[in-house]
Amino acid sequence: MEGRTAGRRRAIHVARKDIPTCGAAEQLGDVRDRVRAAGHGQCIVVNGEGVVFGRLRRKAWENDPNAAVEDVMELGPATIRPDAFLHEIVGRLETRKIGSILVTSYGSHEGGRLLGVLFREDVERVLAEHDGGAK
Repeated sequence: MEGRTAGRRRAIHVARKDIPTCGAAEQLGDVRDRVRAAGHGQCIVVNGEGVVFGRLRRKAWENDPNAAVEDVMELGPATIRPDAFLHEIVGRLETRKIGSILVTSYGSHEGGRLLGVLFREDVERVLAEHDGGAK
C-alpha cells in the first residue's frame, strides 16, 4: 500500500478465523461441549450461509443445556467491515469496553456473513508492534 494508508492494518488481517459457529436450532448443551472442546468461550450463531444471527458468550452456558440456542443467544452483536483500519477501531473498543467485535462481509449478495472475530487485545498488540501504539 502507498500513500496515507501505508502500514495501516485492516480488521480482516487481524481477525481470528477459528471461532466456533453454531445454528440457532441446536441444543445449547451440544454447542457448549463443542465450544469448550475447541478451547473457546464464545460461539457465533449463523445461518446456513454463514450470516450472523447472534452470539453465545460464557454467561449463556449457565442456561438449561436442552434449550435451543435461539432462546438464549445475544441478538445483534456489534460488527465491523473487514476493511476498517485498526487505528480507527481501537478507540471504539476501548470507549465501549468491548473485548471483541465481529467482522462481517458487506454487499447486496453476501452482507452479514461472518469473516472472523477481532479481539481488542490483538488490535492493541498489532498497533503497539507497528507504530508504538499510536491510534
